[in-house]
Amino acid sequence: MGKYHLKSRPCGYVIRDETVLKGENYKNGISPIKAEGEKVAKSEAIYRYYTKGEEELLKKIRQLDIKISEAMEKENNIYTADIKTLENQIYTKIYEASNLNDIQKIKEYKNELNSIITKKAKITGEYSPSGSYLKQLIEERSKYENELNNGSEYIKAVRSGVLSYRVDGLEETLTTEGLASLNKNMLEGLKLKTGQIVPTSNEKGKIVDNFYCYIACVLKNENINTADVKVGSNLKIRLSNSKEITAVVEYISSEDNNESLVIFKIDKYVEELINYRKISLEILWWSESGLKVPNEAIKYEKEGLAYVVRKRVGYTDNIYVKILKQSDKYSIIENYTYKELQEKEVSEEKLKNRKTISLYDELEN
Repeated sequence: MGKYHLKSRPCGYVIRDETVLKGENYKNGISPIKAEGEKVAKSEAIYRYYTKGEEELLKKIRQLDIKISEAMEKENNIYTADIKTLENQIYTKIYEASNLNDIQKIKEYKNELNSIITKKAKITGEYSPSGSYLKQLIEERSKYENELNNGSEYIKAVRSGVLSYRVDGLEETLTTEGLASLNKNMLEGLKLKTGQIVPTSNEKGKIVDNFYCYIACVLKNENINTADVKVGSNLKIRLSNSKEITAVVEYISSEDNNESLVIFKIDKYVEELINYRKISLEILWWSESGLKVPNEAIKYEKEGLAYVVRKRVGYTDNIYVKILKQSDKYSIIENYTYKELQEKEVSEEKLKNRKTISLYDELEN
């Protein structure tokens, strides 16, 4: 008695429901607001395109920040409840940011920190004897900041999902609506390398449905027929990261007498596949525990009941066997139970003298 499997290790093409976003100022480059792989809501700002002259504006803002900081240090005798609250917020943000390792999150904290410091500066300016100078610096900074924001093109999510900047130009070719148009020649014509990471774009982003995706594979008809696979069948597949998941057969299209295109639908680890367009995987067509025997050893009664002929010390016995799986060369079998043979209307005489097959028995072919 052993555990037997039918496996194959094809490559698969990943097909996602994804929407590419591209603004008018795409040539200026992207400044991320939301990070790669982050979940976003519809209408949420996800990135912006840099404005012309942005580096010069940022340089002026940084210079003003230094002047504002120096002016505030000279006003250390001003203590109001509002300033004290803002100072506590500043210390909290600095402490929280020190424990981060996500660059995008650190940027968000920096922006929040700058906003709090600006508020503190405005209040300090109101109470300062020399507040007019501080106000002037803050107003100048606000002018540059507005100029920076007004000149930027912000891109918002048109749907909810996961944000990705990995755009390869195949988003309109490998679509969830176009499964029926796929075939072996078309997929191989893409000339994709297995396991290659999709490069990051500095011009476009996309929103990906993270609830499901498809994997298209060209597979041998022998395996498909042996496993009795049809649309709607469930199979186990193992990804290259060794994670095993259940996949549903969504579509089957015959390529020729030897191969078919099979498309699987999965609803787990979708986000982990966003980096790839072509992957290696393992398909577990079936798994059964039983005895493996050549098909030539299996005989059939007129009623269609299968049996094998066991040879033992010069005697032979016909033993009924249940066929669990069968390929063109061998079968996986096990013994029938007494009750199962009763249900198949085997005679009482045969039931009384029934024998069972075991691992080291010799069979006639």
